[in-house]
Amino acid sequence: MQYSSDSVSTNLPDNSVVCLMAPTASGKTALAYELYDTGRYELVSVDSALIYRDMNIGTAKPTADELTRYPHHLVDIIDPMQSYSVAEFVGDVARLIDECHERKKIPLLVGGTMMYYMALLDGLSSVPDSDDSVRARVEQWRQEEGISALYDYLGNVDPISHQRLNATDTQRITRAIEVYLQTDRPISDWQREPKQALAHHSEQQWHALSVIPDRPWLHARIEQRLDIMWQEGLVAEVVGLLEKYPLTPNMPSMRCVGYRQVLEYLVRTQHPVLDKTHLDKAQFYEAFADSKSLMAINKIQGEGVYTNAQPDVSYAETEALACQEMQNKALYATRQLAKRQYTWLRKVIQLPNASSALAMGSDSTATNNTIVLKTFAKMEQARNYLY
Repeated sequence: MQYSSDSVSTNLPDNSVVCLMAPTASGKTALAYELYDTGRYELVSVDSALIYRDMNIGTAKPTADELTRYPHHLVDIIDPMQSYSVAEFVGDVARLIDECHERKKIPLLVGGTMMYYMALLDGLSSVPDSDDSVRARVEQWRQEEGISALYDYLGNVDPISHQRLNATDTQRITRAIEVYLQTDRPISDWQREPKQALAHHSEQQWHALSVIPDRPWLHARIEQRLDIMWQEGLVAEVVGLLEKYPLTPNMPSMRCVGYRQVLEYLVRTQHPVLDKTHLDKAQFYEAFADSKSLMAINKIQGEGVYTNAQPDVSYAETEALACQEMQNKALYATRQLAKRQYTWLRKVIQLPNASSALAMGSDSTATNNTIVLKTFAKMEQARNYLY
């Protein structure tokens, strides 16, 4: 593919596909709404948390009224105990792009799940989806013998993946074993096969816009958003999810930032919702085995460090301390998510043969026959590009 640094017209052709990529809390949604109001765009969510029904507060999901006024594809498409693969996402996006173009609209892909974007722009390996029955077998094995047994097995059947993965990376270890049991081939073999990117479609012009804002500004926005989530009742939302669905702490939905920290808080405070008959209480306590129970908490020494409880500390006081640590951990985890998003965004602008044409700033551009790669420091610059 050939790239150039020539300027690209902001009058986007009808066959365009726009990716608006930026870290969490950076203002993507506000710009997406403004663009939708122009009548040129349809909104396609690129967010691995917004796919779940009933997960609204912790995902910063648009309200019901907003979704009515600004319809989003790929929002509220599955229940929290279900799974949704990257391959399914790519397939859905391919279909939606065609449908949007048929309606003479430009699909605006907006969200913060960078792995999804990379699958669209750089390609997806041919690793097959896991069969439900195989997944269930591997999960039962993990529950009975622990992740260390699976990791040891992986070392025998796929030494390359064994060396690459951390011994505690439950999600990727189980996925690698599922693929091997299903196909009799190591996942590392599948991953070496050539990838095909949806963005290389010869009859579409893709515009991949990366907005990489100043970190202190973003951190302040993250903290403000989390404060709103606590005020709106994120803890109550998670309790409601546990009351409604047979969830486990290892499900992708419950590994989402914010939800994970609330689950730990509920375990530490021994919340009665965990006694629901449709929940496996032992799995929750196993997942947070390293966390002290509420009654073992006394006070914070520094950030999130506790000593043994003292008789003069009330239950209410220790519960408040547990709540504060939950909030501290959620803030830290969200900042870490943003850090990973920055890393992914830099991977996007360093796609093969494009890095030499790109530098941070409003004029950073690289093009090929179907892709325009562009980076900005502020959302306003992306707005100006699209108008």
